[in-house]
Amino acid sequence: MFPHHREREQPIFSTRAHVFQIDPATKRNWIPASKHAVSVSFFYDANRNVYRIISVGGTKAIINCTVTPSMTFTKTSQKFGQWADSRANTVYGLGFATEQQLHQFSEKFKEVKDAARLAREKSQDKELANTALTIAAPQSPPVMCVNGPEDKLFRSQSADITLSSEKERIKKMLSEGSICEMNLEAELFTLQDSNSKLVAALHEANANVEQWKKQLAAYQEETERLREHVADLEAHGVQGPSDLLKDELTQSLEELEALLKAKDEEIHILQSKKAEYHEMEHDRDEAIRRLREMEMRNSDLERRIQNTEQNLSNCLEERDRMDNEIQRAVEILDIKIFDLNDLRQSLVKLLEK
Repeated sequence: MFPHHREREQPIFSTRAHVFQIDPATKRNWIPASKHAVSVSFFYDANRNVYRIISVGGTKAIINCTVTPSMTFTKTSQKFGQWADSRANTVYGLGFATEQQLHQFSEKFKEVKDAARLAREKSQDKELANTALTIAAPQSPPVMCVNGPEDKLFRSQSADITLSSEKERIKKMLSEGSICEMNLEAELFTLQDSNSKLVAALHEANANVEQWKKQLAAYQEETERLREHVADLEAHGVQGPSDLLKDELTQSLEELEALLKAKDEEIHILQSKKAEYHEMEHDRDEAIRRLREMEMRNSDLERRIQNTEQNLSNCLEERDRMDNEIQRAVEILDIKIFDLNDLRQSLVKLLEK
């Protein structure tokens, strides 16, 4: 990575994070620039008095940003931050494993930005190139990769992401199940309300039918009595008023028959409503059955979520343990690197003598 710069640049801070770049088409969505967490380092070029942020993924530089006083690092969540690079016409985003790492990077970014501002102000007064050559010291990056533990970490992170995806999927299914359950409950309540109204109407209709039947029986008895009375009058040869009475009786009989027909039609309508009532009862029983099935499904989903959360907790504990091992290995490597750097500087001084 840029050999001529590495000879004069000195790493001053390094951390690990997932690197993202803003989608140039939408300017809203993030595009991953690395498949996993990579080293993100601040470098200082003493010859040019310039600070840069550099990150390499494989053989490709995914971040090569010169820090300017106008840049601002913004925390958008507890573990994510971003800043804009106008020279590269893009926005970089970093996702950290912990909130503490995000805070450390943010503080270092602010410190480097202030140093870049001071360097720009001093460069306007006098040239510092010659004196900066005596300050610059070659040094290797303090953070190195340890293949074994890091591979295990990546596997644990992949398992963590898989478990998180499974947990989100199950939660989504549970949410959909809850919505279906709420819809079924609303439908059941509607059916129960309609059922109550229909039962009340049916009871009232049954009471009216009994009353109408009694009235009809009374009308029929009255009609028979009047017919018998007319027959007796005709048998005794009564004329004149009997014809008038017969006409009145005939008219009363027609009215009673019309009333009887109307009552029969009302009875038929009530019987059809009774059939609808049985159909509503069937729909209510079906809704209750579906609601019970949904409750059983929700119970099963809750059990699966509990198992997934337990597995996720175990994986997080394993990942924390691996993080501690890697951190110890990195500290040991830092000590070895600094020792080698001191030895190299001593050898250079011996060669210069």
